[in-house]
This record gives sequence, C-alpha cells and structure tokens, in this order.
Amino acid sequence: MKKNICIIVANYYPDISKKLINGAVKVLKSNKIKKHKVIKVPGIFEIPFVIAKNIRKYDAFIALGCVIKGKTPHFNFISRSTINALMKLSVLNKKIIGNGIITCFNKKQALDRSSNANNKGSESARAAISLLKI
Repeated sequence: MKKNICIIVANYYPDISKKLINGAVKVLKSNKIKKHKVIKVPGIFEIPFVIAKNIRKYDAFIALGCVIKGKTPHFNFISRSTINALMKLSVLNKKIIGNGIITCFNKKQALDRSSNANNKGSESARAAISLLKI
C-alpha cells in the first residue's frame, strides 16, 4: 500500500512512548507501508497542533501518547480537550487519525496497555490502515 503516514507521539513518558511507537511501526511494516514519519512532541496536548500543521502532507496520522491520572483534575481537561481536538481535525479535514493515546490511572496500567499483547499503538495503526482501505 503506497500511503504516507505520520506518527505523532507524546514523549512525556519515554518508556511508554517507545513501546507504542514500536507497536505502530510493526503493524505498518507488516502491511507493507514503508513511508512513515515519527514526530515527537512533549505531551499529548501538542499532538493536535502538529497534526493540523501537517494535515495536507499525509494520508493518515497515528496519535500516540500516555496520560496518567494524578491528584488534580488536570488529567480530565488534557485528555478530553486533546481527544475532542483530534476528532474535530479528523472530521473537518476528512483525514484519518488513529487514536493511540492511552489514559491510565497508574504506571502499571500504562505499561500493560503498551505491552506486546495489548499494545494500543498497534491497535491504532490497524484502525488507521483499515480506514485507508475504505
């Protein structure tokens, strides 16, 4: 499949991000998608901006990152605003955005959701690829 995909990854938790990227890239390669770029940003809040800035350059995007709930409502605001912005970008621009942003209550849960058996990076890449085939 000759498609150009951009992976935008929040690198706030580098160990989690690396696992999510590896999962997504493995799926892209197994589907013979050779042309992809990885762009790292500080946190998930920056992902929609980078997608908006590059919206015409790529056939699809994969948004990856992790938010872990703390003791303040910050988790809710950042998660909700980021997911809403991704949906708005996708619908208004008719552009595929695979959502691999995981929202977790603790680091153990984040590690599990980025593990080989349960990798949300892989899942979001598969979702994006399936939409490219429509």
